[in-house]
Amino acid sequence: MDFQPTEDQKDLRAGVRDLLAGRYGRDALRASVDSGVSVDRALWRELGEAGFFALRLPESEGGVGLGLPEAVLVFEEAGRALVPGPLVATHLAAGVVPGAAAGTAVVSAFDLGDPLVAHLGDADAVLGASSGVPAGEPVRSVDPLTPLHRVAVAGDSSAYREVGALLTAALQLGSALRTVELAVRYAGEREQFGQPIGAFQAVKHLCAGMLVRAEVARTAVYAAAVTGDAGEVAAAKLLADEAAVRGARDCLQVHGGMGFTWEADVHLHLKRAWVRAEQWRTAAQAEELLAEELLGSTG
Repeated sequence: MDFQPTEDQKDLRAGVRDLLAGRYGRDALRASVDSGVSVDRALWRELGEAGFFALRLPESEGGVGLGLPEAVLVFEEAGRALVPGPLVATHLAAGVVPGAAAGTAVVSAFDLGDPLVAHLGDADAVLGASSGVPAGEPVRSVDPLTPLHRVAVAGDSSAYREVGALLTAALQLGSALRTVELAVRYAGEREQFGQPIGAFQAVKHLCAGMLVRAEVARTAVYAAAVTGDAGEVAAAKLLADEAAVRGARDCLQVHGGMGFTWEADVHLHLKRAWVRAEQWRTAAQAEELLAEELLGSTG
């Protein structure tokens, strides 16, 4: 059994990384934060034209006709670039909501457990809503690029939960891998006492721990993309959430005081990771599912 990406998959990942680097690099990210615009409709359409949302839609329906492993690689790159917006929900809505596949429609979802909906103000449709886009009251969000609204009655998006959880795990994985890069780069550049701080054992341990968590999460996410098993998806989400949240925290520690400034990007990874950890499947829900499977296999 070979879990290494194929050449076509590597080319797909490289192409998406190049697209996002050119279209949504650091300057664009900071501009989004400064303006408070979390969904750029022009970018959304460009992603649609590139096949981002129609990746798993059959070719007979105008899609790309690829599978979950390819979608995971694509979403990993989006997480690395911190692209904001309801990427997962719009991808899931391809072929269901008109315009979702092409990126001409923005689709959100009931994926936060209680009557909270992310990006409701930008949404043309909401997965799990009984009809139309429900009205909601704004709720303060820890992430400046993930606006939240509380609606009167929660909808049901459980039919999309497994794939939604896996793609969200892929976003978390991309963020975790990016914070490893940021920490290692800063540790090699920043000097104290006449040498890079990366030479100090405490910093080495932080970076090593980040890398281990990210690589373990990568293995779990890729395996779940191949099998599609609910238990493996739950484990992947659990590990990816931990890698993203703890990785961003450790990256802040490596950066020291600089990491806590608004000018640094590390806090944006942490805030987004906190929000994603509550989407589609929380740690508690994943642990309950895995415990039930374990009890079932031993009973």
